[in-house]
Amino acid sequence: MTTYHNDVARTGQNLTETILTPSNVNSSSFGKLFVISVDGRVDAQPLYLAQLTIPNQGTHNVLYVATEHGSVYGFDADSGKLLWQVSMLGAGEATSDDHGCGQITPEIGVTSTPVIDPNAGPHGTIYVVAMSKDGSGNYHQRLHALDVTTGAEEFGGPLNIQASFPGTGDNSSGGKVVFAPGQYAERAGLLLVNGVVYTGWTSHCDSRPYTGWVMGFNESTLAQASVLNVTPNGNEGSVWMSGAGLAADSSGNIFLLDANGTFDSTLDANSFPSQGDFGNAFLKISTANQTLVVADYFEMFNQGAENDSDEDLGSGGALLLPDFTDGSGQTRHLAVGAGKDSNIYVVDRDAMGKFSPSKNNIYQEIQGGLSGSVFSMPAYFNNTVYYGAVGDNIKAFAISDVLLAVTPTSQTGNAFGYPGATPSVSANGTTNAILWAAENAGTAVLHAYDATNLSHELYNSNQASGGRDQFGAGNKFITPMITNGKVYVGTTNGVGVFGLLQ
Repeated sequence: MTTYHNDVARTGQNLTETILTPSNVNSSSFGKLFVISVDGRVDAQPLYLAQLTIPNQGTHNVLYVATEHGSVYGFDADSGKLLWQVSMLGAGEATSDDHGCGQITPEIGVTSTPVIDPNAGPHGTIYVVAMSKDGSGNYHQRLHALDVTTGAEEFGGPLNIQASFPGTGDNSSGGKVVFAPGQYAERAGLLLVNGVVYTGWTSHCDSRPYTGWVMGFNESTLAQASVLNVTPNGNEGSVWMSGAGLAADSSGNIFLLDANGTFDSTLDANSFPSQGDFGNAFLKISTANQTLVVADYFEMFNQGAENDSDEDLGSGGALLLPDFTDGSGQTRHLAVGAGKDSNIYVVDRDAMGKFSPSKNNIYQEIQGGLSGSVFSMPAYFNNTVYYGAVGDNIKAFAISDVLLAVTPTSQTGNAFGYPGATPSVSANGTTNAILWAAENAGTAVLHAYDATNLSHELYNSNQASGGRDQFGAGNKFITPMITNGKVYVGTTNGVGVFGLLQ
């Protein structure tokens, strides 16, 4: 498990889970094994590598945990034993304050899910973005490349992240918008494609000045490979997606949902915004020749109203569906996304629909398909898309004739409060499928459902008597990670580890 939601399509499915099944995931045979304590909030999804040789410590399955206190840990994934710990803070530095914004609080260190390349460096490398503040009050954003067996910095890192881009928008000077490290946080999960680590940047609440940045860094040198600003002549339009990762197809195109911000409704001859401002859009970004360029987009017809009312499309994450062949024999490359307006948008990745002021030229739209706003992303398994909106039940939308069902084929018996849930699926091929979801409550709850019928709850961590399986306070935007018979769930101060009790 080397990247957010298991793969660069961000499906959330692990199809090689042979230990956990619907018959043994119940409160009699499954539950909390232990809780790993760490030094801050775990907002990033934990990652995992199997059978690593750790210097002077033997061979281990390793769990990687990053915290808002600026630490990265390597733990034995089966016992919780600490193998190594390193700080991302420079000498004399502290983590960033929260800038008066309750979205990432009380401190900002490592927020986004790192990414691992098992083949980079001598043993494999985990790439991490961390924020800090020095003794003079200056903020820093740095890209770290850590040896997966020791946590040692590689490739001359860390790299101080700086950027500029042609434009006259927020924080511009001399015809260029300038990236100010203190104005941003890296919330969206990192993406590794074709030797480049890609990052997306968000603001602290809606505290201007800020614009929408995507940056790429060479994984072997950490040198900046490419920069794109998607609102260079305007403002806002950040990339956060409630922690979901930037997605990518097999050609290396990046897909994301950006937040409310400037959109130029005057279009050029190619039906692109005349000033290059794509606020509140579903974007396809080409990475050809390590150059970031918006290749296509979809913008809803009522973008003005949504932008004016802070109704982000970019509160949710994008999921790339596998290829489907429609009734005419045409192969369809689709992606799905949803945000605060509760509509589900399905785009054709080869022709996303662009913008019309009178209607949405889109492959499929399910208006009001969800009963709340989306601050999460869906999962995919076996011709089904699973969504967990705010205050809503997790709903399964089957795909038939290359269209999502307009109404759910099944749904959970319980609803999930803010921020809803980002589900994950474990299965052995197409059998023994379980849908997992973390509930952000005063006491966090891990739920497991039969993925073929969500009304059948297999387990939750409040079922066992005496609070046996309770594992800490809830934390928003948490995505369960399932591998090798265990489930790992981040909390405000650790990681709950679940598995078979015998």
